[in-house]
Amino acid sequence: MNEARSKDHRDKGEQNTGLPGPSDALPRLDQEQLRVLSQVGRQWLPAAPGPGTARPALPVDPDMGSFPLAADIRPTRFGQLVHITPLGGRGQAEAAEGGEEIARSRMGRFAHGARRALLGAPLKSTAVARESMRKLVALPVLSADALSSVAYGPEAMLAVLVLAGTAGLAYSLPIAAVIAFLMVMVGMSYRQTIRAYPHGGGSYIVAGDNLGLLPGLMAAGGLLIDYVLTVAVSIASGIAAITSAIPSLAPATVPLGLVMIAVLLIGNLRGIRQAGVLFAAPTYAFILAMFALIISSLVDSAGDGFHPAPTPHVNAAEGLGVLLVMRAFASGSTAMTGIEAISNAVPAFRPVRWRNARSTLTWMISLLVAMFAGVVAIVHLRGVIPSSSETVLSQLGHLTFGSGGMYVFVQAATAAVLLLAANTAYNDFPRVLFLLARDSHAPRLFLRQGDRLAYSNGIALLSVVAALVYVAFNGETNSLIPLYAVGVFLAFSLSQAGMVVHWRRVRTPHWRKSLAFNATGAVLSVLVLITAAVTKFVEGAWVALVAIGLFFLLATRIRHHYRTVAAALRLHPGAAETPEQVLTPAPPPPQEPAHPTAEPEERGADHEAEEGEEEETPQAIRHLSVVALASLDLAGLRALAYAASLQQPSLALHISPSEEEAERFRGYWTVWGDHVPLHVVVSPYRAIVGPLIHYIEALHRQRPDLTITVILPEIVTQHLRHRPLHSKDAARLRRALRPLPKIVVTSVPFHVP
Repeated sequence: MNEARSKDHRDKGEQNTGLPGPSDALPRLDQEQLRVLSQVGRQWLPAAPGPGTARPALPVDPDMGSFPLAADIRPTRFGQLVHITPLGGRGQAEAAEGGEEIARSRMGRFAHGARRALLGAPLKSTAVARESMRKLVALPVLSADALSSVAYGPEAMLAVLVLAGTAGLAYSLPIAAVIAFLMVMVGMSYRQTIRAYPHGGGSYIVAGDNLGLLPGLMAAGGLLIDYVLTVAVSIASGIAAITSAIPSLAPATVPLGLVMIAVLLIGNLRGIRQAGVLFAAPTYAFILAMFALIISSLVDSAGDGFHPAPTPHVNAAEGLGVLLVMRAFASGSTAMTGIEAISNAVPAFRPVRWRNARSTLTWMISLLVAMFAGVVAIVHLRGVIPSSSETVLSQLGHLTFGSGGMYVFVQAATAAVLLLAANTAYNDFPRVLFLLARDSHAPRLFLRQGDRLAYSNGIALLSVVAALVYVAFNGETNSLIPLYAVGVFLAFSLSQAGMVVHWRRVRTPHWRKSLAFNATGAVLSVLVLITAAVTKFVEGAWVALVAIGLFFLLATRIRHHYRTVAAALRLHPGAAETPEQVLTPAPPPPQEPAHPTAEPEERGADHEAEEGEEEETPQAIRHLSVVALASLDLAGLRALAYAASLQQPSLALHISPSEEEAERFRGYWTVWGDHVPLHVVVSPYRAIVGPLIHYIEALHRQRPDLTITVILPEIVTQHLRHRPLHSKDAARLRRALRPLPKIVVTSVPFHVP
């Protein structure tokens, strides 16, 4: 990985925010490839028009205007809904990533309207800065996971200690003190990480930069598993809070959880800012409810001189020993999940990003320690023990507030924040997948941003996997907790160890103090990791360990495949030295009027027959080849050569997500030699298939008598398992263009191992 990402240049970090651009998924050519591209272009010279010879005119005008037209953006009751008219013609279609195919049927229009009502209007790529979060929104969005763990972390610890009877519960305070100290140290460690990585310092980046590929992938695997379990555990705990207050809903635990996952899916597909506004209120309500509960309970206990109430007699099911205390410590440490979220999402903050992220992290740790310690203290003072029918917080609420309005508020706030705490995972899971896909460790479909500048594919994957885990464990929190701590503390350990190596290497001012914080965090995280892995191995921790191993194997195989494909597609000197690739001169095709304006009926009955697809002889067919190119690699050049070999008018088309990338592609085209007319369509909503379909439709309307052959370079793999790793745009284009008359879609296969 690139070590430059880890340099401590905070001012520069504000200029280069680390936010992904819409062109990140498109490959760039290095100097060697540009040299080869120029050499290949010179081999086209025998087939190109001679000096002083004008290029044969195209039978159409390739310039269709901008996409979309400014007049197509108009307000609706759902906001700035973007209706996009196809380039150069009539009709209405959608340019967003998920709705690129033309919706002509009533069902299609209904689906389009429903999608826009649920998800909102598409956002331009330039709106990513406006989608950044201020601190008041970032705190609830990124801290909901950590803060909500107060609702189940202390209870998970007590559920283990109670196995040793009343004597075991006496260890709750010292264990909680150790966990609180661990929270502070890990939080301080991540403050150093944010300072060193102002572009976002998640465990994958930090471990990969400083420790190598294997630790980086292990950290990423631990994080991804932790995020999936965050969703499942948060939903399970939230539903448990609801069923504690309304026991009649207990049989509907699984359906209620699946409904909440669907709500989270829709909310996050709407984008960062909208999800933050939606999820901020429950988090702040939960903070208010917890402090009201803690303070009221302490006031009540003050009247008794802070003497603990006697706990109900509990028979010991296990002996009180070191192993049981370690298990309780590992279970209680699940309250630390989510601490990394802020350091991983620094680019999501408003400028100054690193400073706002550190401030938000400090507030989160302070609130987490205060609420965790306060809940454990009042549990001890009130003599509450875990129950299978009612959560610990529900019992505390009844003892403090009875069954009145404040009890309902505490339970409602707890349920809401637990159900929505999974939003932290929805922010970070797709971001980690993006980083993995950028480094070729995950399918590249996770690089794409959807209509609302959210990583829609990663969000959808998280929802599906979390729903499967939730159903498999029947929505029971106690069954999911043993799987929980291993992944997150593996990521913590590798991240902090990576930071120790980082400070030893860069030696910036105050590096020794920063190293001491990170070293302490690393040691404590490793101790928790070992404790969780050993004490909870049989209870389910082995599942998380096996999953991390399988993820590492899968990620390395994906990387191997992408490197093989990249080597096959790369422009190399051999591509310019093969004499068989030189095109032989061909007579120019018969020239037609450049931009005919006559209507079909004015061109005679013969043209009317041709428009009805009744050409029975080769002479009756008038051709135009359109080569759709994403990049100028060997597959793209092969498609161009195939089009030129047909000796018919040809046009190259490139759909660009930004003006910057469009200019870069035009530069590559000039280096190649500009042997074929090129037209670039800028699609500011990141759609590819939709604009291409609209462009072909517009050409067809301009010259209905032409047979337009759309030529697509297509990667063909030998193994079925590799096909999901590559784009399906060719198949989508074939389906979308099939209803149009006189459109032929041809794939030029490029075979890779």
